[in-house]
Amino acid sequence: MTDRRGVVAKRAENLMPGVPYVRGWAQARRSADTLAAQLTALGLESDFPGLTADVNVSGDGLVRLGIVRPEAALILAELIASGLAAEMPMQTETPPQEARHACPNP
Repeated sequence: MTDRRGVVAKRAENLMPGVPYVRGWAQARRSADTLAAQLTALGLESDFPGLTADVNVSGDGLVRLGIVRPEAALILAELIASGLAAEMPMQTETPPQEARHACPNP
């Protein structure tokens, strides 16, 4: 079973020649490290003990959060929503590229 991005593809247990597993895993490792640093800064590192980098059979990097308590998942969802809400006013302050060029010079 696979979703449209291939994330649900089986993890790579038997490696196949020609598949860039190391590149995918390295990308996942950088992303997992970045997420771990942010969780640590928020004091949430103990809520995500299963956070690891992995790779699927296609060589796509995956970040596994592991099994987390429902409260930890709720906190993560609230942090994401807060970040998106904070970005929304910034996006509305910057006029679209087309609007800046729509008015002719007087």
